[in-house]
Amino acid sequence: MPRTGERGGPRTRAKISQVATRLFLERGFDAVTVAEIGREAGVSSVTVFNHFPRKEDLLLDRGDDAMELLRSAVRDRAAGVDVLESLRAATLRLVDDRHALSGLKDGSVPFFRTVAASPALIARAREIAADLQRVLAEELERDPAFDGDGPLLAAFFIAGYGGVMVETARRLIAGEPPAAVADDHRARLERLFAALRDGVGPRA
Repeated sequence: MPRTGERGGPRTRAKISQVATRLFLERGFDAVTVAEIGREAGVSSVTVFNHFPRKEDLLLDRGDDAMELLRSAVRDRAAGVDVLESLRAATLRLVDDRHALSGLKDGSVPFFRTVAASPALIARAREIAADLQRVLAEELERDPAFDGDGPLLAAFFIAGYGGVMVETARRLIAGEPPAAVADDHRARLERLFAALRDGVGPRA
């Protein structure tokens, strides 16, 4: 028989994620085992891995959300709106909402410190970025309305966005005022899209 809490689908997943995040932020990623997370969440280690195939994904659990955002920016944009403008609008909405994917969500500093202290998390973050680049390139290559170099645009966009995120994390960890960091974050995104438009964006 499954232990209490092993069923429930999304609610079980959310509980596991909440417990894991709290333990990782309190003690560091490498100091916490999956078995400990399972015990505190009231599930087995097998159930933890059913929801999160890798330990790193217990903390870096926004990859699917990011992929869906990229797909939607390409597939669901209005007629006459090019890909760069759609991506720009999507990323600026993240800033306005202080979404976790923007790096500006309240309370992000402990998360950033935990990731920075773990080579395993840093490596996983790079793998997720590579997956996002691949997904965006595939979407662009399939889009009949996109007239440009999809793989190149995807590579520059993901690398550029990652660079903006890293600088935002660095400044927040250093204790700079969040409002000033958010303003700079937005300004750097605008510069990124201007550079993409001039360099590898859709042809006029």
